[in-house]
Amino acid sequence: MEIDIGIAKSGRRAYGFDDIAIVPSRRTRDPEDVDLRWEMDAFTFGLPLLAAAMDSAVSPATAVEIARLGGLAVLNLEGLWTKYEDPLAIYDEISSLPDDQATRRMQSLYAAPIDPDLITQRVREMKDAGIITAASLTPQHVTKYIDAAKAGGLDILVIQGTVVSAEHVSSRTEPLDLFQFIRDVEMPVIVGGVASYSGSLHLMRTGAVAVLVGVGPGAACTTRGVLGIGVPQATAIADAAGARTRYLEETGRYVHVIADGGMRTGGDISKAIAVGADAVMLGSPFAATEEAPGSGVHWGMATFHPTLPRGSRVRVGTIGTIEELLLGPAHENDGKRNLFGALRTSMATTGYANPKEFQKAEVMVAPALQTEGKQLQRSQGVGMG
Repeated sequence: MEIDIGIAKSGRRAYGFDDIAIVPSRRTRDPEDVDLRWEMDAFTFGLPLLAAAMDSAVSPATAVEIARLGGLAVLNLEGLWTKYEDPLAIYDEISSLPDDQATRRMQSLYAAPIDPDLITQRVREMKDAGIITAASLTPQHVTKYIDAAKAGGLDILVIQGTVVSAEHVSSRTEPLDLFQFIRDVEMPVIVGGVASYSGSLHLMRTGAVAVLVGVGPGAACTTRGVLGIGVPQATAIADAAGARTRYLEETGRYVHVIADGGMRTGGDISKAIAVGADAVMLGSPFAATEEAPGSGVHWGMATFHPTLPRGSRVRVGTIGTIEELLLGPAHENDGKRNLFGALRTSMATTGYANPKEFQKAEVMVAPALQTEGKQLQRSQGVGMG
């Protein structure tokens, strides 16, 4: 149902994770009987999880640890690891910069050229560790650097930007032909971001194995303020799931919907899957782990744009190891650790055996979910406060 914004404009109401709740069903289930495995193309993962291609969160070493625990980490092939032979000193500088100098200095640091040999080297470092390798390139640079990534043994390519469309129009340059590129590249391709039904459907028709859903929800992203665009995640994911159904009916081919950004807790992840996601992509939670290369600070891929930064460097601190983040144990009650233990328990409590079933869960609009009966927690800044 559309709501009048004014005489000349109306729009749909959209919902974020904090606006909705998962409704218990008539059945409960033993958590040990819940299967969290996720299959995409020829690959099977223990968790429906991707780590975002953000320099503060993913290094070749953290990618190996995330894979060991059942997830898939995506390395940014246009970031520090492919610009500097030893980027650790750059990380140290970024983490120590005063807030009022961070963006300008990061623009300078990221102006260093990409080294194709380092692309090959970083992918090979992950491949030699025996993991499924995934890495991201932007639409502007993917044709230039894909051969270097292939040379290292890349398994899964992510083509990622603030918004990626199947129909980019330019009077100045020859745009990337996603249809032809995906047909020719000979590996599974994930594409995003996207935040609408029509955008998702068109990306699915390019031959992508999955679409990333999320424009601006990330902890460090300022796109929604700088550009004024975006869709709250619960609605964006549900719309993309609708496109997935339409495309499946058209072709018989299933394309995965990956919720990208805006998830802080196990409850957020559970809601993302309940409204239609097959898997989730996390950034800032990984940046807050002990192993993260960012040393307690986090920034996104548009933070250092040379003319229009659309992100900020934020301090996320350290909450524990990657294993504690994903699988526990948790020693706090705020839902920010043991994220997939929480997903498993949420699915068991509502009676669903796997994520595909959980997508059928009933949800409702529940703006009081975060506040009802929680006055003491809120006033004391504990728990859900």
